[in-house]
Amino acid sequence: MKNKYLSLFFAGILLISGCETIGGSSSGSTPGYEYGDSKQANLQAYLQNEIGDRVYFETDKHNISSASAFTLESQANWLKSTPGFQLLIEGHCDERGTREYNLALGERRGNAVKEFLASLGVDPGRLTVISYGKERPAAEGSTSEAWSENRRAVLVVSGN
Repeated sequence: MKNKYLSLFFAGILLISGCETIGGSSSGSTPGYEYGDSKQANLQAYLQNEIGDRVYFETDKHNISSASAFTLESQANWLKSTPGFQLLIEGHCDERGTREYNLALGERRGNAVKEFLASLGVDPGRLTVISYGKERPAAEGSTSEAWSENRRAVLVVSGN
């Protein structure tokens, strides 16, 4: 009787494991990204969830803090071990300041990240900088918490 239940148990496991999908559609476990194909989405998800895809800055600053340096070192190690795709470095600011000032500050932030990654051995030809200034906030509101979330640079997998 015990062998019969064990046989049924293993047969059930085999049946269930035979139904597992490998590859295929990205609907389901992988979050949806606006970054293109599923390979890019998978790389972006890994970067975001396992390494960290963003670093933060102080008000009106573009220098790399020690906390940001730690994240960028992890990003650089991953980028050097995972060739074959390009990255976009998005520079962002909080809502304070003029549009022109924030676009320039966002670009300085993006370039600071690019230069730091390049200093760690990442091919600068893989990195492109764009500034969104204050146009794409991560957090809405006029609070110090929202402002600190919006002062950032974000690495985005952009393709081959």
